[in-house]
Amino acid sequence: MATARLSHARITPRKARIIANMIRNQPVTTAINSLRFMHKAGARSFFKLLVSAVANAEDQGRVDVDNLVVSRVMVDQGPTLKRWRPRAMGRANRIEKKTSHIFLEVAEVRS
Repeated sequence: MATARLSHARITPRKARIIANMIRNQPVTTAINSLRFMHKAGARSFFKLLVSAVANAEDQGRVDVDNLVVSRVMVDQGPTLKRWRPRAMGRANRIEKKTSHIFLEVAEVRS
């Protein structure tokens, strides 16, 4: 079992959870291939995070990479960046740029 974590990712948690649900409980090779060709905003971040988790599993040793499965993916909301956008007649609206904390865990399935 190995983990990888990405904090303060500049993607909204709602959009990140869509990607997380697509790769959860999939074999690592299938998840990597699906992330590589996915047309979603955060797919590149998830791809790099998954590759990092696999490298962490290899570094721990005694793990067959071909038997790894994405066991847990959690997306939590991070701090929100607050910005201002000018509007008509001297007014301003607040723009909230949301961030995510992504946690990914891979585990070996024994067959």
